[in-house]
Formats: sequence, structure tokens, C-alpha cells
Amino acid sequence: MPTTFTLDKATLISQSTSQLDQQFQDNSYTLRQKLALTCRILFDNGHDSGLAGQITGRANEPGQYYTQQLGLGFDEITEDNLLLVDEDLNVLEGKGIPNPANRFHSWVYRARPDVQCIIHTHAMHTAALGMLEQPLIISHMDTCLLYDDVAFVANWPGVPVGNEEGELISSALGDKRALMLSHHGLLVAGSSVEEACMLALAFERAARMQLLASSAGEIKPIDPALGKEAHDWVSRPKRYSVSFQYYVRRMLKKPIHADCIR
Repeated sequence: MPTTFTLDKATLISQSTSQLDQQFQDNSYTLRQKLALTCRILFDNGHDSGLAGQITGRANEPGQYYTQQLGLGFDEITEDNLLLVDEDLNVLEGKGIPNPANRFHSWVYRARPDVQCIIHTHAMHTAALGMLEQPLIISHMDTCLLYDDVAFVANWPGVPVGNEEGELISSALGDKRALMLSHHGLLVAGSSVEEACMLALAFERAARMQLLASSAGEIKPIDPALGKEAHDWVSRPKRYSVSFQYYVRRMLKKPIHADCIR
């Protein structure tokens, strides 16, 4: 006899999340491997823009984080060519120099002790939406992990290499996990590399969907309570981990990415 047809939604959600937690194991990748894998995943999913964009991951020592070398694209990042830098962008480990725009990452890390990974890209559809000076609209279940979680900067501050830009960006982000920068791109701040990766993918997907939908008519909002329900449903560490591992498997099937990790 069926046993679940009389259960309420809250109970079914609780059961499903418990099953997910029990069924799947967390990945065993190192921080450097996760960052390199994320760079390749971003490259494969519309975030490539030459040398623009950065990823950073907070290291064990206070005021230090890993990032990619300036001069390498996302498709060239490996676990071995990442740099360890301090807040002033001095290189502590590795060869080369970091992107000077990483300065605003230091400001975000200072303001948000909960953040472990920051991704900033000039993904195509996000950049196009930014040219219209429009905030990101979350109005579909697939992107609800960003529901009520995206801040907006309407006025472009220029090249983000000064402390002024760091103050502006970290202040605008506030307690949210994502930021839309007009005439620029996106920023996401996650409590793990896996979370940041999934947020970045969802951000660009949402921007693409917004441009497509708005070309056909007026985008309708979703019910706030249902948006929050969906946000909380997908915004879980295990969900991020399972999704991340899927994108890793898909990406590593391509010969171009064989050198990403050892």
C-alpha cells in the first residue's frame, strides 16, 4: 500500500532532503582542484571572455586566497598554475601575477567572513543585460537559488582596481550572495567553491532567460512565498555538491580539459 499520498508538502520535502544527504557523498577534491575545475566549467558554460574575470578561494591563513594567473584564460587554469596571494595581491606561491582587479575580492572577504569563494565574470548574457542597466529578474524555478539574493549596482564605477571600487562592490553586495554590475558583469560569493560555481551558472542562465522572455513580452513575477520555498529547497550544501560533481564529470569527458587536475 502507498504510504506517502497523505503526507503534507513539508514532510515530503524533509524526507527528500534527508534521502539526498544520505545517498550522496561529498567530493574529495582539494581547494586548488575545485577552483581549477570551476574555471573549466565556467569556460564551458558561457562565462568565457578572454582574460576577463576572476575566481578566488579563501586559503587557510587569514588574508590569503588562491586565484588564477593574469594572462591565462579559464580554459587554461590547472591546479598547478594557481597563485596564492595576500590582500595586497603579493604573490606568496606560484609564478606570474594576479589580475589587479582582484583587489575588490579582498574587500569582499574582509566584509564577509562567511564567504569562501568569489567568482566574477563577464558572461555574455549577463553583460548584455548590464548594458540595459537592468537588475536580474528571478522568475523561474531553475534559477530560484538566486531568488531575493541578487544585489544591483546601476552606475558603473569603472575599472575595478582601486579601493573605491572595492568599497562600493562590497557595500552593494551586503548580505546577499550575488551582485549584478551594470556595464560590467556578475559577482557571486559562496560559502564553498561548489556553491559559488552553481550560483554563477544560475546567474548567467537567468540573464539569458530574462533577455529571451522580455523579447516576447512582460516577465511575470513569481509568488514571493513560493520563490523563497524554491530558494531554500535548492540552496543546500549537498545539493551544490551533487550538482558540482555532475558538471565536473561532463567537463572532464572533453579532451581539452584533460590537464585540469592530476
